[in-house]
Amino acid sequence: MLVSQDRIVVALAASDAEANHAILEQARRRGFVRFCTVDPSLGPPLPGETWYRATPDELLALSPSPVGTPAAVRLFRIRDPAELVPVVTALERGDPVAVRWSAERVIPLETLVAARRRVGTLWVVTAEGADVPAFLGALEHGADTVVVEIASPDLLEDLENRLDQVRAHLAWERVRVESASPAGMGDRVIVDTTSLLSPEEGLLVGSTAALLFHVASEAEGSRYTRPRPFRVNAGAAHSYTLLANGETRYLSELVAGDAVLVCAPEGTARSVRVGRVKIERRPLTLVVGEYGRRRPTVFLQQAETVRLSTTTGRAPTAELHAGVLAWAVALSAGRHLGKAVEESIEER
Repeated sequence: MLVSQDRIVVALAASDAEANHAILEQARRRGFVRFCTVDPSLGPPLPGETWYRATPDELLALSPSPVGTPAAVRLFRIRDPAELVPVVTALERGDPVAVRWSAERVIPLETLVAARRRVGTLWVVTAEGADVPAFLGALEHGADTVVVEIASPDLLEDLENRLDQVRAHLAWERVRVESASPAGMGDRVIVDTTSLLSPEEGLLVGSTAALLFHVASEAEGSRYTRPRPFRVNAGAAHSYTLLANGETRYLSELVAGDAVLVCAPEGTARSVRVGRVKIERRPLTLVVGEYGRRRPTVFLQQAETVRLSTTTGRAPTAELHAGVLAWAVALSAGRHLGKAVEESIEER
């Protein structure tokens, strides 16, 4: 399951009401809709939001609960194996429970995931954003909900960076290839991810931020190479690629742990993590497209296993020719440190 925003409850845990209001407004702007507080005066909830009040022993819904969401969740504090027993019993009955750990947490959480008999009943409370991926991914399914205590806006931003949340809107275009020609030697970047990709999936890459071409994964091998479904041979070092949060980054700046956007043309899009980046000198092909008055480009390694996604399939760079319709995504051209900005800009 995805480590995603819809499984998070933001607990407003700052020391004063003004700071909690600031956290709440930032969380709303970022799309969070589930909140927890000890101070009900922070409401009222906006349409579509769900709020809980925290007491020492339970979490109580302050507004009508959406279907499948419990109105009250009993809170257990787990300090040793013996205290895990009543939680397992409650989950086997189908009762909603929330747990807060004081020591080991991942292995005992797997015990609770295995004991859960009803979706929506297993909650975890934590003040550590770093714990969230493990809590949501235990035994592939994880807790149904994680209540994260946020004491400052910086902690909310840290939490966001740990979620597999896609915040990029993709406007797909069919771009005619004007030419594909040898472009000498250059530094090309291979992006190996921690996820397995389908042959249709890949990264969005281009020389300008305004238009990024879809470069397919190596999930499809060749007669001389085995498939490498975790890999995208993405392009030249100067190229932009799209991150899961909607920002762009140069391929040469990607590092292990970055969340990149993996997508299929006019299909699904998801966030995956970079596991490794390899930069090596290789012969390149310059692909020039026709997009209105612009001539967007992408530099790709010249090889049978490097494929540009087109309307008729995935075309190896060694076989690309004029007239092919390539899949690409149009974005805002103005960028400052990867973030979209409103400005006049011309990229060539």
